Amino acid sequence: MSAIKPSTPPARLRRGETFEGEIETLAYGGRGIARPGGYVVFVSGGLPGDRVLAEVTKSKRGYAEAVALELLAPSPDRLPNVDEHQGEACPGASWQGLAYEKQLAFKEAHVADALTRIGKLGDVNIDPIIGADEQWRYRNKVEYSFGEQDGELVLGFRPQGRWDEVLDIEDCHLSSEATNQARNEVLAWARAEGLNAYDPHDHRGILRNLIVREGRRTGQIQTRLVTSRGDFPRPPVDLHTIIDGPSGSTSGPTGALGEETLRERIFDLDIELSHDSFFQTNTEMAEKLYGLAAEYADLTGTEKLFDLYCGVGTIGLSMARQAGQVWGLEIVPDAIENAKRNAKANGITNARFVAANARTGMRPLIEEAGRPDVVTIDPPRAGLSAKIVRRLIECEARRIVYISCNPTTLAPNAAQLVEAGYRLTRVRPVDMFPQTPHIECVAQFDLIGEVKYVESPSDRKRRERDERRQAAKEAGQ
Repeated sequence: MSAIKPSTPPARLRRGETFEGEIETLAYGGRGIARPGGYVVFVSGGLPGDRVLAEVTKSKRGYAEAVALELLAPSPDRLPNVDEHQGEACPGASWQGLAYEKQLAFKEAHVADALTRIGKLGDVNIDPIIGADEQWRYRNKVEYSFGEQDGELVLGFRPQGRWDEVLDIEDCHLSSEATNQARNEVLAWARAEGLNAYDPHDHRGILRNLIVREGRRTGQIQTRLVTSRGDFPRPPVDLHTIIDGPSGSTSGPTGALGEETLRERIFDLDIELSHDSFFQTNTEMAEKLYGLAAEYADLTGTEKLFDLYCGVGTIGLSMARQAGQVWGLEIVPDAIENAKRNAKANGITNARFVAANARTGMRPLIEEAGRPDVVTIDPPRAGLSAKIVRRLIECEARRIVYISCNPTTLAPNAAQLVEAGYRLTRVRPVDMFPQTPHIECVAQFDLIGEVKYVESPSDRKRRERDERRQAAKEAGQ
């Protein structure tokens, strides 16, 4: 009997090669998956059922990454674009060709896949996704980039993968008419003054970015202009940030020319926001997200609540009247000052806020306040480091409510918590960002019995080193 020959692996595509293929499904992050000759390629710019011409931008042994150059045959399910700029789909609305119910189905599936495949958590109770009532005009913050086209100043968005280009826009359907009007007024001023855009190639020019924030419930518009240093008339904006050097960061010195803070209302709270304070970019869905977190926390009026990564205090303050005491922890000092003023303005006396990072601030907080009954945590997209998860476990809270904007980082954090003795009781996705692949979710963890402290890799190495030294010492006696 002849031996069975191993199957031949699919031919690997190299960087710069082009291919034609059909998008089969969507991976987390929104890229399409094609399999030319059986070789897996993640394609930016395609939706399921599309047949595209794509160019490979990165090649690995087991997969490649590519960008769609041309839509050869659209999927029969593809919807016409609502939001286009200069003939291209808005870079911030990459899923607008998908029917909204399909967007929700993919997002729900991506959360389940991350928890089971990355977190290896088995059968997880995932409640149905909460969809958005408004699928357009929902953003309360938009960042525009300045550029030039044929010698004329433009203000818009950078296309995906083309960092040195700017698509000029007149009306982005993700933002409100008031936000678009503010953008148009600043552009008209800049053109009238003959100002030029900063060039990322030769690092010359003045105008870099315009950030527009809107109080959706108050109607307030706040504008911040980001420029290189130079001489030009006072801009018609609220805030002006000057960047020295080639960095594109917006963390330079900021001077107030108008309103220094933005006012917003969420639930029954009046909220103050400084320019660098985090706030969810969809106010209406933020209420649903935080309302779900409060439901999962299930406070009875006596609990001690730690609100980690608290920002301007919105989550903790929204739960303060159902808690005994709230302690908020946040690394941004301006946000902590906002949180303190927000507590005072809303007549909340049982909330305290501390400026510290989560890694070094939790132990001192436990020493000062004692261990919490419930912890709410809303980290950035990178999730929690293993060390911060261990600090979280040291709180020994009976319940942890984790608000995540990235299920692929929630998953390993969830696995650590489960290993430490917590049960992942339930998870529910919330669609904060229609027309995009981004997804938020709220996860509830309940402590079962006693906390099981998990030894960190560094602690294990230190213990093993000490044990070897002790064994050598005893052998020499």
